[in-house]
Amino acid sequence: MPRFISIPVEQGHAFLALEEVIKNHLPVLFRGNTFVDAVSFRITRNADLSVDEEGAEDLLLAIEKELQKRKWGAEVRLEVEASVSPILKQYLQEELELDEKDIYLIAGPLDLTALMTLYDLKGYDHLRYKPMKPQVPEDLLGEKDIFEAIAKKDILVHHPYESFNCVVDFVTRAARDPQVLAIKQTLYRVSGDSPIIRALAEAVRNGKQVTVLVELKARFDEEKNIAWAKKLEKAGCHVIYGLVNLKTHSKITLVVRQEEGRIRRYVHLGTGNYNDMTARFYTDYGLFTSAEEFGADATDFYNEVTGYSIPARWRQLAVAPLGMRKRFEELIEREISVSTSEKPGRIIAKMNSLNDERMIQCLYKASCAGVKIDLIVRGICCLRPGLPGVSDNIRVISIVGRFLEHHRIFYFQNGGEEEAYLSSADWMHRNLERRIELLFPVRDEKLRHRLKEALEIMLRDNVKARRMNPDGTYEIATYGEEPFESQNYFMKRASEKVMLFDNCSIR
Repeated sequence: MPRFISIPVEQGHAFLALEEVIKNHLPVLFRGNTFVDAVSFRITRNADLSVDEEGAEDLLLAIEKELQKRKWGAEVRLEVEASVSPILKQYLQEELELDEKDIYLIAGPLDLTALMTLYDLKGYDHLRYKPMKPQVPEDLLGEKDIFEAIAKKDILVHHPYESFNCVVDFVTRAARDPQVLAIKQTLYRVSGDSPIIRALAEAVRNGKQVTVLVELKARFDEEKNIAWAKKLEKAGCHVIYGLVNLKTHSKITLVVRQEEGRIRRYVHLGTGNYNDMTARFYTDYGLFTSAEEFGADATDFYNEVTGYSIPARWRQLAVAPLGMRKRFEELIEREISVSTSEKPGRIIAKMNSLNDERMIQCLYKASCAGVKIDLIVRGICCLRPGLPGVSDNIRVISIVGRFLEHHRIFYFQNGGEEEAYLSSADWMHRNLERRIELLFPVRDEKLRHRLKEALEIMLRDNVKARRMNPDGTYEIATYGEEPFESQNYFMKRASEKVMLFDNCSIR
C-alpha cells in the first residue's frame, strides 16, 4: 500500500496518510475492544556494525552476517505524534528503555521522506525547482580526448553545475584505450546501476590490470558494496576491502598509460563519491592531473592500501590518519606566523562538519593571533564564533539549499603566497584519526583563483546562508543589500561559460 492514498476530488489532488486510515478503522480491525489512544510512532535503531576485523577470516562474510543483526539494534530515538497521551508516551519510553531526551514529539506526519512520492505530480511545475542541466566543464570546452586535455593542463570540475560525465568518460575511455595498462580506483558509495562499475569490468575483459578498493563499511551502503565487490571479483578485478579498523573514504583514480615508449600516469582526485546519481545534487570538486608528483603519490597510495609498502614521504598528498592532521596544523601555524596587524592572515575553510577538538583549539589560537577566519560548515559545528578574547575573528555560516553542500575546500592567504587545498575529509575526529582520507593542493594559479572566488561567492550568500551566533544558535544572514543565492549564481555562471564558448566557436 502507498503511504499516501489518493482521494478523488473535483480539482487538484488530495491525499490521506495510510496511518490515518488505520486509526480511523480500529473498531473494524480489533472488534470488541475499547480504544484509549492511537498514535503513530517511529523508532531509530543503532546502525553501527560490530565486526572483529582483525579476527575475521573473511571480512565480506563477517559484515554480511552482522548486517542481519542491524534490524535488532538497540533503540536510540523515538519519534511520536505530539498528540500522544502521557500514559502511552510513558509506556513506549519504558518498553524501549529510552531516556526523556531521546523522545521527540512531532507536530505533523512522521518520516517526511515519504513525501518524495508526490514530487512528480503533473501540473505543479511552479512549485518545483526549474530543471538544471549540468554543463560541460569550463576546462574541457572544445576538448575531444580526455587524456589529451589532462596532458595539457590540470582540470578543475565543479559538480553538479558541471557534468560528472567527464569522470565517467575518464574511466570508460581508460577501459577501452589500448594504450592503458592499469586502472586503480577507490569506491565508497556508488549508484545502483553504476557506469563506472561497468567500465571497470570492461577494462578487465580488455586485458587491463584493474585494482578496486571497495569500502564495505560505508554506512547503509554495506549490502550494495558487498554486491559490487562480488561482481567486480567475478569480472576478474583485484578487489581489496581496505585496511583493518580504518574506513577508506578517499576518492582517487589512477590510470597508467603507455605513451611513446614511456609510462604516463593520469590521476583524478575528488571531494565526493564516484556516484553518478548523487553527483547531480551534491556540490563537489574534482581535479584531473598528469603531473608526475601526483602520479607518483597515487602509485604510493595504492601500494600502501594494498599492503605492499609505506612511502618514505608524500610529494603532494597528505594522507589521514598518519599525516593530514599535522599538515593542517602546520598550515594554520604558518598563517599565524605571517599574520601582522597591518596585514592580518586569512583562512577560509568549507566542510560538512567540524567537531575535532584539536582543530578547534588551533583555530581559536589563530583568531587570538589576529588571523581572520571564515568557516562554511553545513552541518555539525562545535566551534563557537565571536567569543570575546577567544574567537573574535571567526565567522561561521551554514548554507542549506537546493543542492547538498558537500565539498571540502581550504584556503590559506600565506602572506600573499596563496594556497588552496581540496579534501575528502571534514575536520572531524573520525576523518582525521579513523579513516583513510586525502588532502591535495590545487597548484595551478588560475584554478586556485577560481577556488578562492567560489569561497567568496558562498560567503556572500544571504538567502540560503545562516550565521552562527556565539551561543551556537543560527539566524538568517542579513548582510548585503540585494538577495544573493550562491547556488543559483554557480548554475548561471556554468551556463554562461558554455554559451560564450559556443558563440566564440561560431565566429
